[in-house]
This record gives sequence, structure tokens and C-alpha cells, in this order.
Amino acid sequence: MSVSRREFLHSALLTGSLASLHPGTRLAAAGDAPKWPKNPFLQGNYAPVHEEVTRDSLDVDGEIPAELDGMFVRNGPNPQFPPIGNYHWFDGDGMLHGVRLKNGKASYRNRYIRTAGFLEESKAGKAIYGGLTDPPDVKKMISGGEMFKNVANTSLQWHHDKLLAQWEGGVPHAIAPFTLETEGRYTFGNKLKHAWTAHPKVDPHTGEMVGFGYDTRKPYVQFSVVNAAGQLIRTTPVDIPEPVMMHDFAITQNYAVFMDLPMTFALKRLVSTGSPWFFDAERESRFGLVPRQPTAPGAAPAKIRWFTAPSCFVFHVMNAWEADDSVYLIACRYNRFPGALGLGGKSSAPATPNVPKLHQWRFDLKTGKTHETALDDTGCEFPRIPESLQGCPVRYGYVGEGSDDFFDAIRKIDLKRGITTRHALPKHESCGEAVFIPHPKATSEDHGWLITYSHNLQSNRSSVIIVDARNVADKPLAVIHLPTRVPYGFHGTWIPA
Repeated sequence: MSVSRREFLHSALLTGSLASLHPGTRLAAAGDAPKWPKNPFLQGNYAPVHEEVTRDSLDVDGEIPAELDGMFVRNGPNPQFPPIGNYHWFDGDGMLHGVRLKNGKASYRNRYIRTAGFLEESKAGKAIYGGLTDPPDVKKMISGGEMFKNVANTSLQWHHDKLLAQWEGGVPHAIAPFTLETEGRYTFGNKLKHAWTAHPKVDPHTGEMVGFGYDTRKPYVQFSVVNAAGQLIRTTPVDIPEPVMMHDFAITQNYAVFMDLPMTFALKRLVSTGSPWFFDAERESRFGLVPRQPTAPGAAPAKIRWFTAPSCFVFHVMNAWEADDSVYLIACRYNRFPGALGLGGKSSAPATPNVPKLHQWRFDLKTGKTHETALDDTGCEFPRIPESLQGCPVRYGYVGEGSDDFFDAIRKIDLKRGITTRHALPKHESCGEAVFIPHPKATSEDHGWLITYSHNLQSNRSSVIIVDARNVADKPLAVIHLPTRVPYGFHGTWIPA
């Protein structure tokens, strides 16, 4: 039996018309009192907010740099209705939170991403789709309907004046910049024939955007290239021996770097172990260098060069580049798939501490050998670099340093000197991913700002903080107080005006 990518994600993540909506109004019917289950992903600052808010003027401590002219937008899960079954953090409907900065002032708006599943449930006035940890809906399977919502809740990509909200189990959704209204599913003129990654990469030199999708049916991985004009120009299969979970990848000037890691999928395991997933600690990790440029018409497909390394798992990549007859890759490395996320899957790895730490792999193009090195000994995730240096050598990277709830510090890592600088948040405060915004007249790689959403656990209030990227340890340049709580979420981007 073939399995769709939605079934794949379901197993993987074990982890009348809609009325006119006005800012500040609840989406659920007035007077209802939905019962939300007790669930760690529905409590505290993981709990959803139910109002779409627009606020034209925000209070600010400090000063917003006058050069900042654009919008910082972050995506994340925010369920519209109580779940009908199990609930995982990854199940929530996508909600965008945007702070517009101009002339030293700030405004805010949040908007749900109106996917087909979101609109269907809005019309019904209740949840009708199960979560990713629920059994598949047999009736929907038989009727050919959508068994799982494309919630579009994971990340954002700005390319060719188009803002895309992304979820790796399906196609992206186009979003109107600055208003954050949903324009609809986006398939590049019906040319996209596979699921679209949450982490496409844009080549700063060519303007090309490279994305991929993974599935349980061959080809297990495909990657597509979108040119600088926003046109999908080619799709190429990547040959791997079995389906695996592949959340992220990297690009260099000449290669796309794919990670064939040992978190593998086999439907037959579902009966014997209760999960089709298995992390095989005895299986090596493989890194494939796929030539980005197409071969001549009629020629054999370009050969993928595979490099091996000890068993591990990676969710997020910081960067990759070419130098000295080698390809370098930097990412947050786990010893095994992080079962603490509650995403299911069995493992042959021992139950030892499994903190993600920044590592570098060097793939020697002459010898075919892999050299793996730990760059930092502190747990970190959500790595970022300046987007203008994607696929190029970088000196600085930025990560979130973990805490019991979320990140309690932003770390700037000097990759050349091996020096780390911390921006520690105040007590009782947590933040999300820090996005780098370059100064319009930058004189150095780190000339710019780091921006992130933060939340105070005591006051239950949220804010946006702006930090000087050249002086990360200093207090924030600005703390922008938001009119509503912003739940913990995933990835964001800066949209320049």
C-alpha cells in the first residue's frame, strides 16, 4: 500500500461561508465555551490566542533604529478550536505575528493563515481534522479527502517579492506582505509536484531559490529550483535507499547538501512496535552533495557524492560553503532523534543526554573522507546567519541557547576565532529564534541587528527585542511592548520595505 506524504508526516510527527473578520474579534462563535484539554502544548505560553489584533502604535523602551524600515514576521502554531483527539505542538493552525518598523515607530498585527482546512473548520465551528498523532481518518482515506490539514505553520520565505508560509507536509501558501492576509496555495503555476520544505534556500548571487520535499514513495526526495523571476524551472530526484525524515538541507555555490540520516520509516513496523519510525544508532549518517546545475540534454544525470559520518540527527542547518577542495557544513547535531519532543519513533540508541550542539562537517572532495568537529559545548538550536551570505563562508552565526521553557539567551558565535558572546534575557523571560537584519549601509558582516519575540513568564506579556549584532552582550536597543501575548512559535523573516 502506498502512503501519502500526509500519512508520512502523521506517522513522523507522532510528532455556510466564513463571515467577514475584523481585527480584535474572536474567530470562534460568540458565546461558545470550548473545552481545551490539559496538554503541555496548550498551556502557558504554548496556549493559543484567539483574537486577530491590529495596533497602529506601540510603546517602546529605548529607541528603534531609524534605519529599520520593514516588517518582522514570525510563523507558529495556534489552534483555532480544541482538538478532537491528541494534540501536538506541530498541529496548530498557522498564525503570523508581524511588527512593522518605520521612522523609529512600531505597529503590530497578527493573522491566521487561512488554509483550506482552516476555512473548513471555521465553517463547521469546530475541529474536524485529527492531529498528527491520531490514527488516520479511514472515511477521509476512502473518499480521497484530506486526512490532515496543511497548517502552513512552520516558517516563512521572502523571494521575488513573494512571502510564502511553509509546512513540509504540503505546498506553501502565499501571504500578502504587511497586511498578512492569505492569498492561497502557491504551486509556482502548478509546476510544484512534491511537498515543499520548511527551509528553502535562496542563493544570494543568482537569486535562485532551492527547495525540496520528502515522501514515502519513490523518489523519496526531490528538489526543485525556482529562478530569480519566481519560476520553477526544474525538479530533480535524489536517490536514497529508504524514506527518512529530512527537515532541512543546505546549499553551496555548486551543490545542494542533503542529509540521509538514520531516522527511517517502514510501515510494517506500525503493527509490531506501534510506530513506523526507528532511529538506527548502528546506521551511519550520509551526506549527499548534489550538483545544482543540470547536465546537458541527453546526458546521464549528475552523480551524487555521498559522505559518511557517525550516526546522528539534525533538524536545522546554519550554513554550508566550499573552500580548499572541500564542502563545509555547520548544523545543530543531536546524538539521536530527540524523543523528548514527543514525536514518537523507536530508537536503538542508549537513553543518554541528547543536547543539540553546533558541529562542523568537512567533506574532502579529493579523498572522500568526512571530518566532524564540535564547535561549541552549549546546547543550542534555530541557527541563523545573514541571508546575504547563504552558501558562502561566514564568520558569525547566531543561535538560541536553551532553557527549561524556551531560549533564555541569544548566542553570537565567532566561527573564525571560536569565541561566543551571549545576550542573556532578564529573569523569567524566554525568546524565540533571532533573525539577523543587515544595516542598509553595513561595513562588516555583523553590522546590523538581531530581532526576536520574547515572553515574560511572570507578567504573561510579550514583546519584540532588538539587539545590536556587533554588541550582543549589551542591553537591547529597543523593547517593543505588544498588545497581545505571542505564543511560542517557529521561524520568521524580515521583509524589507
